Amino acid sequence: MMFEHVLFLSAYLFSIGIYGLIPSRSMVRALMCLELILNSVNINLVTFSNLFDSRQLKGDIFSIFLIAIAAAEAAIG
Repeated sequence: MMFEHVLFLSAYLFSIGIYGLIPSRSMVRALMCLELILNSVNINLVTFSNLFDSRQLKGDIFSIFLIAIAAAEAAIG
């Protein structure tokens, strides 16, 4: 996949998450929108890590931490 396509996908997911989070009255809906936002951040971290720093896995490690935070958030919900 090309770099621009991945960034467009990430921006699209982030926009959907923000659009759903702002008028949300339901806690479940808010948590689902936060998951979308965190997933878009994960996509950006992995993409930029692959593009700029292919030998070190800093973006991938941060992505794993964000997945763990999202799992804890889902467990609370």
